[in-house]
Amino acid sequence: MVTTGLVNGRDLGGLRTADGRLTRHGVLLRSEAPLAGDTVPELAGWPPAVVLDLRGSKEGHAEHPLLVNGTVVHRIPMLDLIMAAAAADPAAIDLGKLYLQLLAESAAGLVEVVRLASAADGAVLVHCSVGKDRTGVSVALLLRVAGVPRETVIADYVRTETNMSGVIRRVATSLGRPEPTDDQLAAMRHLLAAPAAAIVGVLDALDAHEGGPRGWLLANGATEQEIDRWITRILAD
Repeated sequence: MVTTGLVNGRDLGGLRTADGRLTRHGVLLRSEAPLAGDTVPELAGWPPAVVLDLRGSKEGHAEHPLLVNGTVVHRIPMLDLIMAAAAADPAAIDLGKLYLQLLAESAAGLVEVVRLASAADGAVLVHCSVGKDRTGVSVALLLRVAGVPRETVIADYVRTETNMSGVIRRVATSLGRPEPTDDQLAAMRHLLAAPAAAIVGVLDALDAHEGGPRGWLLANGATEQEIDRWITRILAD
């Protein structure tokens, strides 16, 4: 049975940083793409003040369903090649390489994620189609620059895999297609996976940059003020 609400949605509050502080509840949310008619999720800060929709320019989608709540929606198309690769030869997808390509080709978009999240007046929801790849990299950057340890970021990314079968069923329903069978889902396991090694590669690249994640953001157009404002927003005193 397909759920009528988010199955990959969560609040990223309560995560402890390396210096002992905690991320605030109701500031950073992540999910798959919300659908019209979804039940209201039990997430702090909902409805979000700002939505960062990372779906690519070639992904068809109607008007965002959260606009009815007065939420401001920003579309930041990222890495159309993820969708192209999935359509062309899904078995050949190397998530680690795709994520590093996202860092290189969508750096401006990732900086915009931090910029808009830092300026939001309320909760920020980050999502793409299924809330795993583009969302996973964006959230990893947001958490890591705020001082959340690598192992915590990895654990949040890996957690997504258990939600993927429900997400795919939701996507199929939204497109008017039959629900995938268990056998079909098993055949798609390489697309549904969230292997730790994939996000580790992203974290390695960020940490290896001069100045770490902060230095990476600065090198790609973020300002010190934007980064500091985001850290102030996400971390409790």
